[in-house]
Amino acid sequence: MCGIIGVVGSPDALPILLEGLERLEYRGYDSAGVALHAADALWRARSADGTESVRHLIDTCRSAPTGTSGIGHTRWATHGAPGEANAHPHADCSATIALIHNGIIENHAELREELLARGHHFASATDTEVLAHRLEEFRAQGLDLAESLRSTLREVRGAFAVAVVDANEPDVIVAARRVSPLIVGTADGETYLASDVPAILDHCTRFFIVEDDQLVVLTPQGYTATTLDGDAVTLNELLVDWDLETAQKGGYEDFMSKEMAEQPDALRATLLNRVASNGDITFDEMRVSDEQLRRATKVTLVACGSSYHTALVAKYAIEKWARVAVDVDIASEYRYRDPIVSENDLVIGVSQSGETIDTFLAMAEAKRLGATVVAVTNVVDSSMARAADAVLYTRAGMEICVVATKSVVSQIVVLETLALRLAQLRGTLSPVEVSRLLSALQSVPEFVADVLAREDAVASIARELAATRDYFFLGRGVGFPTALEGALKLKEITYVHAEGYPGGELKHGPLALIEPGVVVVAILTDDALKEKLLSNIAEVKSRGATVLSVAHDGSLDVAAVSDYVIWVPATEALLSPLVDAVALQQFAYHVARGRGLNVDRPRNLAKTVTVE
Repeated sequence: MCGIIGVVGSPDALPILLEGLERLEYRGYDSAGVALHAADALWRARSADGTESVRHLIDTCRSAPTGTSGIGHTRWATHGAPGEANAHPHADCSATIALIHNGIIENHAELREELLARGHHFASATDTEVLAHRLEEFRAQGLDLAESLRSTLREVRGAFAVAVVDANEPDVIVAARRVSPLIVGTADGETYLASDVPAILDHCTRFFIVEDDQLVVLTPQGYTATTLDGDAVTLNELLVDWDLETAQKGGYEDFMSKEMAEQPDALRATLLNRVASNGDITFDEMRVSDEQLRRATKVTLVACGSSYHTALVAKYAIEKWARVAVDVDIASEYRYRDPIVSENDLVIGVSQSGETIDTFLAMAEAKRLGATVVAVTNVVDSSMARAADAVLYTRAGMEICVVATKSVVSQIVVLETLALRLAQLRGTLSPVEVSRLLSALQSVPEFVADVLAREDAVASIARELAATRDYFFLGRGVGFPTALEGALKLKEITYVHAEGYPGGELKHGPLALIEPGVVVVAILTDDALKEKLLSNIAEVKSRGATVLSVAHDGSLDVAAVSDYVIWVPATEALLSPLVDAVALQQFAYHVARGRGLNVDRPRNLAKTVTVE
């Protein structure tokens, strides 16, 4: 979640740092700060004003000195409440060292006690500050900054992407990484550091990936890289084939509306060239053999948030089409339940960014236990992509808005394509049926474009329901994960109470909360289960609920019992989440706009979750 940027060798580093922090705002943050080499000292400024922190920091920096190197940070609070004292960069006792950090130092409490006993004074409640004080001790022993950081990190447990500057070593940044992402960028006479490419994209000509337990020293002439043990290493180059235009709103009012509108193109790109001339489904980075896929006796999908919902959709498709058992795990729980894993298990981690720490660690645990591990991600060369045995890229393009839209439908498409490939390999569907379903998938971008064209009708319903405080989303079959995703979108950007349930669970608790003023959103696009959900609608209507249904065009039986209907084109039942989810994105978007809220930066949320 935290954002990191650094630069050495620039005639004026501060504008670059502040611009980079603005580009990292999409990750979510509650405070921001910078530290500059200025003359023979460090100049530091911090701001803690929520998602306005960078703007206020820019105001604070108007009287800043000129410096040729420095570091900047956007923080998402973990240890220590949001506030200026806990904002990065953190300093040592003498204020000659400044440090920024993304991740969690798990043994910070014991390190803090030892440092306090040796006379150090702490200015924050963060886990990060222990690093600055331990660095101070190693510097006092005569070690240079790189060796001091190397020695410090040998003592810590946890995840980190850390960057350090020292007043006594001008035009030097030392940085290291374990789990949390970090990249280096180079240009003529300047060297850059960042947690994500957009922060430094237009300043660099080449980009390099810092891997786990590697340390880099940045100078104006370039960088050197070593392991934490001091052995020289060569960083892998990252090929970047997009530019800053993709991070612009392109005439839309916000990134969410832009990214919703991009969904047909994202789906087309994700589906492009997936079928070979012989009819076999193919994937760019499927480094797992057909035999490994064929002999899989169990598939486990691990994911968080919206990706968890796409994994649930995939469960229905894989089990129905490929006839193999599927578990779906919330990634943050997977490692802690002592999972039973065999060498014939296929474990699939799903994450838009490929950096979601819980999913990354769940995949690592599955791999340790002997499973074949596949990543589904939108980001080439992300941590998950590099760690997996194979990668299925979604090709959705950069997604800036904190809430997931085009990445959701792209994940569903690539996972359902994988389900069809498993069916091919296992012989559970005939070639004719596989071809028919592939053709149906290829039609989905047009169906989604159709849904998007109906936005005015959805916006009209949203305006009428914008003041509602309680929503229950109901679905059956594959409509259940759609209900979960619809509820999540609504709560993320409108801050109202919204819950998703299987329709059959209504009598097991939720019905007690149904009363006048509550809106029940029913997903009625699975015709095989529509009658059962119509019975659920009768139950909530009799208790005074307002019913908003999502239904196929022409479903008169649904219209007869609903107060409002969002109409969508008819699709295969297992493809219906692709159109239903888009309609529910639009509904959430217009409710949020009707309530005057910022859809791109919902409070308390971040785009990429890189700490447990």
